[in-house]
Amino acid sequence: MQNVSRLTPAAPPVTVNDRGETRKVGVELEFAGLSAREAAAVVARKFGGVMAMEDPHRFRVATPSRGDFVVELDFVSAHPEGDDEMEGRLAEWIGDISQAVVPMEIVAPPIAYTDIGILDALVVELDRHGAAGSQTGLLSAFGLHLNPEAARLDLAWILDVFKAYLVLSEWLRREIGVNFRRRITSFIDPFPADYVRRVVDPRYQPGLADFMDDYLAANPTRNRELDLLPLFAHLDPDRVRAAVPDPRVKARPTFHYRLPDSRVGELWWSVTAEWNRWVVVERLAADPERLAAAGRAYMDHLDRLFSHGWPDVVERWLDRG
Repeated sequence: MQNVSRLTPAAPPVTVNDRGETRKVGVELEFAGLSAREAAAVVARKFGGVMAMEDPHRFRVATPSRGDFVVELDFVSAHPEGDDEMEGRLAEWIGDISQAVVPMEIVAPPIAYTDIGILDALVVELDRHGAAGSQTGLLSAFGLHLNPEAARLDLAWILDVFKAYLVLSEWLRREIGVNFRRRITSFIDPFPADYVRRVVDPRYQPGLADFMDDYLAANPTRNRELDLLPLFAHLDPDRVRAAVPDPRVKARPTFHYRLPDSRVGELWWSVTAEWNRWVVVERLAADPERLAAAGRAYMDHLDRLFSHGWPDVVERWLDRG
């Protein structure tokens, strides 16, 4: 049985957005073991919400104080696009068959980072009703996606956070202990080494358009451990659409942090712990001297023919609070 996390959500260096509001984070949680209807019922009971079926494999739960949760099978073919009866039956059948290997997903409304513990309590309820994460079987490779709201939308802040993330990617993978099945899929691919080396260089200070163009040329895909496409689509939708004409890219002023595993059912695992790891990234980004020093050291590390142990080396620049 899963325990309620006793962790306190860590405060990032910038706690409010550019409107002075407490920053929010969106959360997407994948798991197996429950149908969409069963999982939606857990959400509704937990938050006092009202369930509405959009199709047999997608439910919306309207809650009075938190907003709308969406519970759905994470497979587009399981959801009909129109009202055609035959298409609806086919989509339902596809969903029935595929839910043995395709994750169920809860998409939570954006919540203040200070309230992220409510999702740990939801994870406990899901566990009690039979949900489970990536430990469930040979084909399970389920993720927890965090969508931290950008504190600012200026290039300097965004670029520093991205530089810090690239420097800490190997450390994060070690700290999370990313599931082997997720590591061998393409969903959380690391960034190309040549691109990483270019960006972590403290001398890399492009304009916004050049930064986006460089990213899109090297990463024309959603399948990155930290996906910047939603943020870029919010800033310049035409530029992103021209490079990545994927309708699944949704514009929003957030990072899309895809790396963490979903470990529903594992003792002490929590959404809060994964948020706190993200805050380590923002803390490094907020210290220009430490970020530059870590960036230079990481460039040297990448230039070595035989290099290892970077997660241990980078510890000297970390602020875990």
